[in-house]
Amino acid sequence: MTDEKEITCIICPISCKISVKLDGKNFEVTSGSKCIKGVEYARAEALDPKRMLTSSVLVNKGDWPLLSVKSSEPIPKNKLFHVLKEIKDAKIDAPVKLGQTVIKNVANTKINIIATKSIKRI
Repeated sequence: MTDEKEITCIICPISCKISVKLDGKNFEVTSGSKCIKGVEYARAEALDPKRMLTSSVLVNKGDWPLLSVKSSEPIPKNKLFHVLKEIKDAKIDAPVKLGQTVIKNVANTKINIIATKSIKRI
């Protein structure tokens, strides 16, 4: 079964509207791309979409009640809700340092959730 999609490229300010055809794992750009980077972006977005994730984790005994966190690398889009559930259930004790790993191998993705700020213990 052939699936057709239009993907808006976000690599540069031109924001090409790239039309693609998918047939299983076969990928073809049919129109819209002005550069090779757009084709690469459209391929990744069509075949294996990933997103950087930012969120927050509850903190015990900290000078802030929530810690801002992010994924160490883009997460497969089909795993985002599993990752968010694990983050929602997590709590960390202060102190926390910027860049500290808060959750290792979140949702069995081999991706870590890391702190994006420091929090002091009170």
